[in-house]
Amino acid sequence: MKVNIGNLNKAVNDMLETYCSEVAEVVDEALPKVGQDAVKELKQTSPNRTGDYAKGWAKKVEKERLGSRLIVYNKTRYQLTHLLEKGHAKVGGGFVPGKPHIKPAQDKAEKKAMDLIEEGIKSVK
Repeated sequence: MKVNIGNLNKAVNDMLETYCSEVAEVVDEALPKVGQDAVKELKQTSPNRTGDYAKGWAKKVEKERLGSRLIVYNKTRYQLTHLLEKGHAKVGGGFVPGKPHIKPAQDKAEKKAMDLIEEGIKSVK
């Protein structure tokens, strides 16, 4: 591509804008896949007495001004997430140890997102 020196600034800006929009598309494609995998893992690894807590995991992708973000949350028993992950004190004394299930799922999701995005960016020209 030949560019007149007077139009160099506009040409570079146009190319960067195109690249950014293509990378944003890669991210937008990766996040739902990563979220679904995280939800599936959390449903399998959550502490399970009645099953209500494990069944409550969901995901949503929010579009923001500078990109998108993935939110994985428990829609039915959200009050328990911190208590079950980190542990809590008992009413009569003592402590119930936590059962880490959110952090391992988060770590896997972050790695998978980075892998998918890096792979997708390689295909962007």
